[in-house]
Amino acid sequence: MQEAYRALADPHRRTILRVLRGGEKTAGDLSVATGLRPAALTHHLTVLKLADLVRVERRGQYQVYSLNTTVFQDLVSEIFSWLTEPTAEEGASVSRKGDSV
Repeated sequence: MQEAYRALADPHRRTILRVLRGGEKTAGDLSVATGLRPAALTHHLTVLKLADLVRVERRGQYQVYSLNTTVFQDLVSEIFSWLTEPTAEEGASVSRKGDSV
């Protein structure tokens, strides 16, 4: 999961992910849509693939990229749990309140 957070930290990679929200794209499509040069795009796509945020499928001579939505669902679930589950301090506070009853 750490790789996913690191991958999301870069604005160019977030741009690539936004473009892929519209559906599958080839590297050429992504280069045009993002304005990234091929070498930079390759680097960012490699980071996104290693973080499992993007899937790639070979179709003939093209590689077609798409979002791996299951990883995004896992990320959202984890972030949501940070906001809804009590922290250690909150848990201790609840225990202390229960002890005084």
